[in-house]
Amino acid sequence: MHDPVHKEVNTDAMQRHRRMLRRRAQRQAKRQMTRVAIAITVVAAAYGMLGSPSPATDDATTHSATALADSAGHGLLGFGATRPRSLKLDPTPSFADQPLWRRAGDVLRRGKAGTQPTLALASGQREQEHHETLSRWHAIYSYSTRYRIKTELARKIYDAATVAGIEPELAFRVVRVESVFNPKAVSPVGALGLTQLMLGTARAFEPNVTRQELLDPDVNLRIGFRYLRGLIREYKGDLKLALLVYNRGPVAVQRSLAMGMSPANGYESIITRGYRGRGTLD
Repeated sequence: MHDPVHKEVNTDAMQRHRRMLRRRAQRQAKRQMTRVAIAITVVAAAYGMLGSPSPATDDATTHSATALADSAGHGLLGFGATRPRSLKLDPTPSFADQPLWRRAGDVLRRGKAGTQPTLALASGQREQEHHETLSRWHAIYSYSTRYRIKTELARKIYDAATVAGIEPELAFRVVRVESVFNPKAVSPVGALGLTQLMLGTARAFEPNVTRQELLDPDVNLRIGFRYLRGLIREYKGDLKLALLVYNRGPVAVQRSLAMGMSPANGYESIITRGYRGRGTLD
């Protein structure tokens, strides 16, 4: 004789298995209908960009989208049978006359005929700008981590250096040696700020700048890097000599050279140790 309890357990297990299979079929139907809905949306959007559709096309697209929404809603809400209803799109002659998809070569040939592929160009430009932005912030975070300074200060130094045409690597080295990244640093001889500018030197670039303004990081970095860039250009790319003039002043360096002595004092060696750049971006 069969055990009634055992038979009841088997029946419950079979029912649970059927329910699991039914739910799995419903989930697959939902995913399939979602994919079809997304595909139709993309095709409709592409068709709208490639040309103005005819009224017949609008009616066909609307009818198809309505059928898709009804079918998707039927499956998503769980009403009726577990199988998804098939989606039938009414063929329209205008689709053959105006294809929804073109090869890249066809788009370019059409652009040469009079309509430029502005969408592709805009997309490429956005990708390039996005890449440049990522590269910029990656460099800023790297300098912030290496020198253990705040990200905002690293950003100010990086941006001021690139605007002035100074390699950011050299800019960070100069600021570290000059002021140890202290915007309010004042030397015994009166040099001010991150790049340790003398007021007279700064006024050669901005005549109305004040002592207090030179303690502002943006002003100090802007003038200091312009000064350094000018020295590198004046001394024909001789980076070490330009750094010595930046540190000691042109009078002291020229006096040493006139006397046949080396103007080196170790400053230029500290900054350029391990540095392989030219100092400028161009």
